[in-house]
Amino acid sequence: MTTSARAVPAPLLVLVAVVSVQFGGALAATLVPQIGAAGSVTLRLGIAAAVLLVIARPRLRGYSRRAWATVVAYGLAMGLMNLSFYASLGHLPIGVAVTVEFIGPLLLATALSRRPKDFLAVAAAAVGVVLISEALSVPLESLEWTGLGLAALAGAFWAAYILTSSAAGREFPALDGVALAMVVGLVIAAPFGLGTLPEWDGSVVARGIGIALLSSVLPYSLELVALRRLSPAVFGILLSLEPAVAALSGFLVLGQRLHGLQLLGMVLVVLASALVMGGRPRGPEADTDLEEGGARSGA
Repeated sequence: MTTSARAVPAPLLVLVAVVSVQFGGALAATLVPQIGAAGSVTLRLGIAAAVLLVIARPRLRGYSRRAWATVVAYGLAMGLMNLSFYASLGHLPIGVAVTVEFIGPLLLATALSRRPKDFLAVAAAAVGVVLISEALSVPLESLEWTGLGLAALAGAFWAAYILTSSAAGREFPALDGVALAMVVGLVIAAPFGLGTLPEWDGSVVARGIGIALLSSVLPYSLELVALRRLSPAVFGILLSLEPAVAALSGFLVLGQRLHGLQLLGMVLVVLASALVMGGRPRGPEADTDLEEGGARSGA
């Protein structure tokens, strides 16, 4: 990690990643109806993998079997997380799908928490996510259980992504781990998405490039760097900002208006993230605590 990267607070790296991936998601919402979920994921991961391979130029020798197992698990989690979530959107309203998917990181954060106020933050974030998604306004009988299962599966893979990303950050230098994992994710998605290749015209590819940069290259790289200095528990709660940023990007990019309960939910998730980071000891002891927490979680 470079000196300049170390100078940037890890929570700020996560925040930039959250903003990037959600605005990329808003752009993807215009592409999925044209080439489908699998096609969108394949295009996005294909472009992202190519960019990261050029930037990182990862070496392939000198790694242990454990390191390779870690990066393969990281790539599997990445690819399956994207495929299952996009598939759930064919059955559920996006707000409900995001809420169900977020159960994964929330449960991970709760399981890894050490401080009582972290549990309070998880509870506040959970309430905020539900309010933002408007899940309470969708009748249960109108939901498809297939979609709920796919969204819950995406949440499980999201939790696995958090843990394997942390482990890959320790096993591989710089961005080597995320570049190699992206290739694994592409291999997982390609069999489902390459059938849409004839529909990839110039407009589709152009949007795919934007989505790849915003939703994959930038956020995954920043998250990997952040997880070298941030425990998976704290990282999982910080991700509660994603629904709030998604609502904002939907308003700015897609013209989706925010309602009063959504605004209240945004306040709750921001307060939850502030509660997690506020009051944490500063200095070398705090850094050691975060690193040890991440090492145990990623083992």
